Amino acid sequence: MTYPACQTLLLDQQAGVLHITLNRPDSRNAMNLSMLEELIEVLTTAAADAQLRAIVMRGAGGHFCAGGDIKDMANARATGTDAYRELNRHFGRLLELAEQQPQVVLAVLEGTVLGGGLGLACIADIALCLDDARFGLPETSLGVIPAQIAPFVVKRIGLTQARRLALTAARFNGVEALRLGLVHQSVKTAEDLQIQLDSYLQQIRQCAPQANARTKALLLACGKQSMHSLLDQAAETFAQSVTGAEGAEGTQAFVQKRPPSWAD
Repeated sequence: MTYPACQTLLLDQQAGVLHITLNRPDSRNAMNLSMLEELIEVLTTAAADAQLRAIVMRGAGGHFCAGGDIKDMANARATGTDAYRELNRHFGRLLELAEQQPQVVLAVLEGTVLGGGLGLACIADIALCLDDARFGLPETSLGVIPAQIAPFVVKRIGLTQARRLALTAARFNGVEALRLGLVHQSVKTAEDLQIQLDSYLQQIRQCAPQANARTKALLLACGKQSMHSLLDQAAETFAQSVTGAEGAEGTQAFVQKRPPSWAD
């Protein structure tokens, strides 16, 4: 798979995993318009790769992401409300795309995880962090609102906690993020973080790529349509899976007591 040339991202694909590193360390990887557009293009390209197992997102320089780039907002001020609306909505498109990504998305969270960075953490299928990572929704303390982020935060940790965090601009660490259910694991050291990441990637490699993509789509559809309709759709997808190449290989491997072809 050929990915676009990027100025704000570092890309490395190996063993069925695409590693995306947000690479604006001088600004704690704050997202400007270029980074948004590059992330959207890279994720769109990755979605078409049926053999890609997982996408790992992390930040350069010891920080994940400090949110939106204030300079971009200042530049948009000169062109009026429409520019602000489009810039903000563009970030929402990124979150929608990342959430629906067919691959397993993992977020490795260190240092600053604020605003838009917290939004990205909320769409990850698996989120890992350091105990001393610093999370928060600082928007209201800047006189603005977490417009595109808020719905994803609510889905992740629930309305009650999202209200508390957003309406106080509270900062909290990785231990609290784990308690809230925002992340799945919080560890003390960078070495522990890498060990946990490697462990999850190894587990993901035991799962059939298409089966994982279909399962993720089913889980994300829960609550968005009637139970009857959802179960009808699930039955159809199940039948396609059983009679497809992965289903045939998986059942044969089980009978023959060997690993399936996709298991590394």
